[in-house]
Amino acid sequence: MELECAVCGAIIPIAQPLSWQCPNVSSADRRHVMRFRAEPQSFEESGESNPFVAFRHLLAVDAFGASIGLDDVTRRSIIEQADADVARIAGTGFRVTPLERADRLSDALGFSDRGGVWVKDDTHNVAGSHKARHLFGILLHLLMGEKAGVVSWSRGTRPPLAIASCGNAAIAASTLARSANWPIHVFVPVGAAPATLSLLEQLGANVVECPRRSEDPPGDPCIHRFREAVANGAVPFSVQGTENAWCLDGGRTIGWEIASQVSVPTFGAPLGRLFVQVGGGAFISCAAEGLRAGGIATRIHGVQTEGCAPLVRAWQRATALAVLDDVAHYWPDCMWPWETMPSSLADGILDDETYDWVSAIGAMARTGGFPVMATEELVHAAFAMSHDFTDIDVSPTGSAGLAGVLQMRHDIGDDERIAVMFSGVRRN
Repeated sequence: MELECAVCGAIIPIAQPLSWQCPNVSSADRRHVMRFRAEPQSFEESGESNPFVAFRHLLAVDAFGASIGLDDVTRRSIIEQADADVARIAGTGFRVTPLERADRLSDALGFSDRGGVWVKDDTHNVAGSHKARHLFGILLHLLMGEKAGVVSWSRGTRPPLAIASCGNAAIAASTLARSANWPIHVFVPVGAAPATLSLLEQLGANVVECPRRSEDPPGDPCIHRFREAVANGAVPFSVQGTENAWCLDGGRTIGWEIASQVSVPTFGAPLGRLFVQVGGGAFISCAAEGLRAGGIATRIHGVQTEGCAPLVRAWQRATALAVLDDVAHYWPDCMWPWETMPSSLADGILDDETYDWVSAIGAMARTGGFPVMATEELVHAAFAMSHDFTDIDVSPTGSAGLAGVLQMRHDIGDDERIAVMFSGVRRN
């Protein structure tokens, strides 16, 4: 296994610690993204309740641990101890989450008994969303590096973690940092929800408010301040693959789970479509990669809101340029920051850029899917329906994938089996 840049082809050996970004990234050229490349492996699930144990043989972080001299027992014990520490803080460790037919929702949307909507419910995951999956992979990389003595610090001299987020990612990052007794800086925008800020402070995070500055380049000011912290030695504890490729490792567990859950002998019929809400793009990229490894051919649809849809725009540009199969080499032509102030009830997916857009577009193009831009009216309707017709206490961001189903409902057959992600518990 190794890391390969999708843009320039640079290779990083799996044994290299702290291999967060392409070596060719610079302040003048950030348009690079690493991906994990490995020989095909048999897809099998061990039956373990912890996905990081169940799919350990597929995880890059396990291959990293082996490559730096940690034996099998040690690698597993690091995962299990870290999970126990997380459970002490979060009340739960990492567990395989359910994928079940939402009967009342399916009926309300007019699906037949053969079709319907299956919901992958990650609201009971660590910190209430899928975000912790991405970050746990990074944390395991750090812990294994410490154990093997291949990093420049010891437990008592750890550099701070850093993340730019004001929602589920920030909460997940601060939860994991607290569980490992690791200092963390959280860069948040002006006007972040007081309840979230209070929770972050309870978890011991150093919260840094980031107003927009006239001298800043286009894009999210929180990202600018985050990058400054990383340049000064902080570890990028990010859910954006462009900032830390290792977040794309643990995130794949959700796709591997779905692949196991929808295998035709068990599921009864092929899963026709998967709708995934898209902010930074790591969620859809990892889910799609996990399904691909499991041999599941499902059309992938990324869902954005009309108030911020850089991925939809990039797809349209790539289609017009006829480069859908080679978007990595047309980055400046297809992806740039959303020009107007992003706005939506689904405020957790209002990233100025879809950072992991290359993998997201590749997944949709490869599977015959495409992105969906949902109207704001349908974002509100999806949130209402998720509470009227399911028992899942999901947030507006977490139910935004359902808005894509509503936007496309007339083009979906009544007998089709489709899936949506509910990730992000509602917080008062």
